[in-house]
Amino acid sequence: MSDIEPWLAELLRLNDEEEKMTDKQIKIVQAAVEIFSEKGFAGSSTSEIAQKAGVAEGTIFRHYKTKKKLLLSIVAPIMAKLVAPFAVKDFTKVLEADYPDVEQFLRAVLRNRFEFARKHVHVLKIFLHEIPFHAELREQFKDTVAPLVLEKAYKAIRHFQAQGQLIELPPPAIMRMVATSMIGFVIFRFLLLAENDWDDELELERTIQFILHGLTPRQ
Repeated sequence: MSDIEPWLAELLRLNDEEEKMTDKQIKIVQAAVEIFSEKGFAGSSTSEIAQKAGVAEGTIFRHYKTKKKLLLSIVAPIMAKLVAPFAVKDFTKVLEADYPDVEQFLRAVLRNRFEFARKHVHVLKIFLHEIPFHAELREQFKDTVAPLVLEKAYKAIRHFQAQGQLIELPPPAIMRMVATSMIGFVIFRFLLLAENDWDDELELERTIQFILHGLTPRQ
């Protein structure tokens, strides 16, 4: 089990004993994540997942019944046991820490999300590929992740607005604009142009400066 991906090792560690996966299930899940992230759910087949996992195709159906159930069995526990706790624990620390100014706050948030994306890039690909097309995943995201993050983010935004460091727009609007820039950077960095020669520190800083100042030259 030493060659499994870090995200799967963490998921297995978090599993309760009654939910413990067999060696074959571990191989199936890891193979499915790699293929789903590369080809998407619609472009993948259970036969190639079985071949990559080194198991019979019937073994997949014995454990998961359908390809859709296999997808949900991957995303659901990862959402509940990895993404949600990460948002509660690590992201809460970032959102609730005391920063001298909004620039330091934004830099901490972006670095936190950047490192999460780096660690879980295969799973991130599946989320981005499949959430728009599966209502179950959208509902789970809204129920599991969004409530844990949004109110804390709004609280931080209101704090910096009260200090005169952010303009007076509704916090959800500011959150949407900030998230769009940060998520856009992550998508280009790890998914669309991952093969480029990136200077991560420079691009992190450029993203922060764009959020703070836009495209207008400073006076």
